[in-house]
Amino acid sequence: MVLLLIYYVLLLVCVLISVAFVTLLERKVLGYIQIRKGPNKVGFSGVLQPFSDAIKLFTKEQTWSSVSNYALYFFSPVFMFFMSLFLWVLIPYGTGFYDFEFGFFFFLCVVSLGVYPLMVAGWSSNSKYALLGGLRAVAQTISYEVSLALVLLSFIVLVGEYSMDDFMEFQSSFYLVFLFYLLSLVWVVSCLAEMNRTPFDFAEGESELVSGFNVEYSAGGFALLFLGEYSMIIMMSTVMVMLFMGGSLNFFFFLKVGFFVSLVLWLRGTFPRYRYDKLMSLAWKSILPFTLHCLFMYMGVKVFLEILWRYILM
Repeated sequence: MVLLLIYYVLLLVCVLISVAFVTLLERKVLGYIQIRKGPNKVGFSGVLQPFSDAIKLFTKEQTWSSVSNYALYFFSPVFMFFMSLFLWVLIPYGTGFYDFEFGFFFFLCVVSLGVYPLMVAGWSSNSKYALLGGLRAVAQTISYEVSLALVLLSFIVLVGEYSMDDFMEFQSSFYLVFLFYLLSLVWVVSCLAEMNRTPFDFAEGESELVSGFNVEYSAGGFALLFLGEYSMIIMMSTVMVMLFMGGSLNFFFFLKVGFFVSLVLWLRGTFPRYRYDKLMSLAWKSILPFTLHCLFMYMGVKVFLEILWRYILM
């Protein structure tokens, strides 16, 4: 138990350091995309900028609205940060961590809980802008969780396993991205919508909602919301790699995770924000029928192959 506790503490430290440098990477990437310099003053080429920002945010005075429901208002960022860290126990490290036999189902359960801190943060702030941002997040997350689940079921039907470790072993010599290319693209798009990232960042529509659900947050509360969001980006990128570009946990695995994280940051500097009604239309009229069709097709292929295999054995 002591060794397991040490593992989890080390994991927490590594995730927090990764989040810090992902924020620096994003600001650098956006700077060069917009032909300007990113952070380059604190430390060598701005390396210490994330730590400077963290010290500033956590030492500032915490402010809150006198008409807010302050118990839920303060608890929501903590819950969002906790949920983003809770997913990291799913990764099959092979170092004595828990091995989830139904890892992907547990992943869907935890991700579906992530909408509650957004909704509660928007409602408890007692601000119409924050409430609108929270309502947008609820509708968006519910819409794209359906497509996430259907895409995941298509993978599970073919592989026949639910554990992330089994998925990685299955792809030791052949990546599923070659067999599920279109579904992999749908998964990436759905993950962007699930994480509220550009071009689907409607919960934080700065132009019309003044930063959205977190408009009333400052100091430590804002920092926890920020940490939760970027921790989820790294986690979802890791799940993408395990799902259709798996293999063993080696250097190339983390290189692929870094590619997907960079892709998410790159899209923010490239694409404009989508229109909200088009987002809902894309989810229910395009992605949902396509994923349902693929699921039934792969189920039919799996049944056909099983019948064919039994016929050959007979």
